[in-house]
Amino acid sequence: MNGLLSLGGVLTLLLVAGVILGLLDRKGFSLRWLLIAALLVAINDLLLTRAYGLAPDLIGGDWNWQGKLFALAATLAVAASPAFGWSATGLTLAQRPGSLKAALPVVLIYCAFFAALALAFPSQAATPEEVAFQLTLPGLEEEPFYRGLLLLALDRAFAGRRRFLGVEWGWGAVLSCLLFGLAHAFGFHKGGFSFDPLTMALTAGPAFIAVWLKLRTGSLLLPVLLHNFGNAISLVA
Repeated sequence: MNGLLSLGGVLTLLLVAGVILGLLDRKGFSLRWLLIAALLVAINDLLLTRAYGLAPDLIGGDWNWQGKLFALAATLAVAASPAFGWSATGLTLAQRPGSLKAALPVVLIYCAFFAALALAFPSQAATPEEVAFQLTLPGLEEEPFYRGLLLLALDRAFAGRRRFLGVEWGWGAVLSCLLFGLAHAFGFHKGGFSFDPLTMALTAGPAFIAVWLKLRTGSLLLPVLLHNFGNAISLVA
C-alpha cells in the first residue's frame, strides 16, 4: 500500500506540474506524451517492486536483482518499438562526432567529486553481492529508463527548447531529473508522505549531468558508466 501511495504522489506531482507547464506553452505541449510518460513511470515502479511484493522473488539475494532485471527488460522492449527506437532512446555505443572531447572534462569532474565523497565518508565493508550489484544494475536499469525512455517521452510532451552548455534543454529534461530525484527522496511511510532534501540534491543533481552527457553524445554509454562508478566507488575505495 505504501508503494502505491508513493507512486500516486509522484504521478500526481508529474501530471500537475506537466499540465501547468503545458498551459504556458500550449502550442508545444502534447498531453498524450505526458500521459505516456506517466504510464512508463507506473510500469517501471510496478516491475521494480515486484508488483509491490505480490510477485515471488525467483532470484533471491539481498539486493533487488529481479526487480531491476524485469524493469530493464521492459525498458528494452519499449525502446525497441517503432514509437521510440534504439537510437532515439540513446541505446547506442556510437558517440556524436566531437562530443567526447567536450564530455571528458565533465566526466573527470564527476569522477573526482564522487571519489572525494567516498574518501570523506567511507562506507562499511561491502559484500561481494553488493559490489556486483552496484557495479552493474543501477546504471544499466536506471539510465536507459530515466535518460532514455522517460526523457524521450517528456521531450515529446514539451517541444520548447533553450540552448545551454552546448545542448538543447527542454522541460522534459528538467522533469526527468526531478522524477529521478523523487524516486529516491520521496515516499509514503507511517501514514504520511516524506521528502529528504539532501537525497533529492544528491540524486537529481548528478541526473542533470547524465542528461547533459546523453544529449551531448547521443548515447547512454557514459551515463551508465558514471552512474555505476558513483554508486560503487565508496564500496571499493
